[in-house]
Amino acid sequence: MNDLVPTYSLVVPAYNEEGVLPALAARLTELMDALDGDAEVILVDDGSSDRTYELMLEAARADPRFRLVRLSRNFGHQIALTAGVDLATGDAVIVLDADLQDPPEVVLELAACWREGYDVVYAIRDVRRGETWFKRKTAAWFYRAFNRISEVQVPLDVGDFRLVDRRVLDVFNRMRESNRFVRGMFSWIGLRQTGVLYKREERFAGETKYPLRKMLRFAMTGLISFSPAPLRVALRAGFLVSLVSFGFGIWSLVVKLAGHYVPGWTSILLVVTFIGGVQLIVLGVIGEYIGDIHAEVKARPLYVVGELENFTTMPELPPRAVVARPRVRG
Repeated sequence: MNDLVPTYSLVVPAYNEEGVLPALAARLTELMDALDGDAEVILVDDGSSDRTYELMLEAARADPRFRLVRLSRNFGHQIALTAGVDLATGDAVIVLDADLQDPPEVVLELAACWREGYDVVYAIRDVRRGETWFKRKTAAWFYRAFNRISEVQVPLDVGDFRLVDRRVLDVFNRMRESNRFVRGMFSWIGLRQTGVLYKREERFAGETKYPLRKMLRFAMTGLISFSPAPLRVALRAGFLVSLVSFGFGIWSLVVKLAGHYVPGWTSILLVVTFIGGVQLIVLGVIGEYIGDIHAEVKARPLYVVGELENFTTMPELPPRAVVARPRVRG
């Protein structure tokens, strides 16, 4: 295998994508042949339970430019993406999903902008086929709200599909937080960034790996990682409830002194449940931040690599990246 440092590294995390792998490998092979420099593909199996890794092995045996990373279990998309980026050696690293909603051919446009001197070239979803109205609208509302309360501005209609220059990755590799919002992290780094419009296709096969529950968790991770606004909202809500409660107490006293006091449980129950609900919300917000702190102080590895394939030399990994020792077979 060629030990020369490639110009391009294509990082593709995958989880239970056996229906997509043959078509994905064929299109990535055509893309590598069309690029204006040597290329490698880092396929990351994020603990799949189907034949994803076996199909990756077939692609690697057919073309040594495919390099495989198998994580020890399912760590989640953002961590799998990070593992692939950590092991990529190219001057420019391109991240794209395995489901072929992000057409690999768009990488040629990203590479052209990179050649013009841009450090980050992100792909903007001009058309989003195969997505429900609810998903499109909630995503648009979230990112617009995120940009209003965060000091870091994330481009609208942009996912993780992008090309990143090596000098950006040198900074990214030093950002080792556990709960990762990668698109926000690249925006935080700054430098010269631009976007390329593209048409996002329908999923080639299989089911989405981001149901509503995971989307909400991902949105919360982004908010907690890049904005103290939820804490400020909780503080203001606390002041507001205290003010309303104080006013209600004065009103109750005045009514009693005027002789119009009518005992009843409805108002008491309403006030108690309202204040209790606000307190639980405030504690929940604080708990999210404390949970992030708890995850960081343990300083566990972000991921554990179980198997590697087609790596002739091991790149130097950033902190909190672990490769399990290979089995010794007798």
